[in-house]
Amino acid sequence: MTAKFCMQCGQPMAIKEIDGTDRLACTSCTFVHWGNYSIGVGALVVRDGQVLLVRRAIEPGKGNWTNPGGYIEQHEPIEETIEREVLEESGVRAKVKEIVAVRDQPRDIHNVYIAFSMEYVEGEPEPDGFESDGAGFFSLEEMKQMKVATFTQWLVDIALNGRGSGLRADKEPIASFNGFGFSNAVNK
Repeated sequence: MTAKFCMQCGQPMAIKEIDGTDRLACTSCTFVHWGNYSIGVGALVVRDGQVLLVRRAIEPGKGNWTNPGGYIEQHEPIEETIEREVLEESGVRAKVKEIVAVRDQPRDIHNVYIAFSMEYVEGEPEPDGFESDGAGFFSLEEMKQMKVATFTQWLVDIALNGRGSGLRADKEPIASFNGFGFSNAVNK
């Protein structure tokens, strides 16, 4: 959907060249619509060599096992977002340690996904019954028998195979992602 009216003054929007790019801008005031973006976050919580996963109860990915995560709220700090999402989806309390991966998916709604390594604090996994219908800590061996989402497989590899000294482009991830940009902190 394209914005037709200005979010500040209500006047019509029009395409204008701004910073060398055609953008929607107000015909009356200085408002510019810079694009549509979403920021997702994901948790990599490891306890005793096992990774916290939840089984999705809704689309997209219904039935797949994934790491807990979600989207940031407008006025919520990103660290609070991921801690809240882990608690909501799995009943587990965890604290952010560091950023371990970033996915960049340019499309109509440009999606950026930030994965965090998290320290387990307390709680036994229990699904929320809405977004997730299963939750638990699983070993790599157990995951081989489960329907784990491809992207989550990549993140689990990062969670269990150490950290580097900063994010680097992952030109050869363990799974194919159709050319989208990925960065991680894994020593390979």
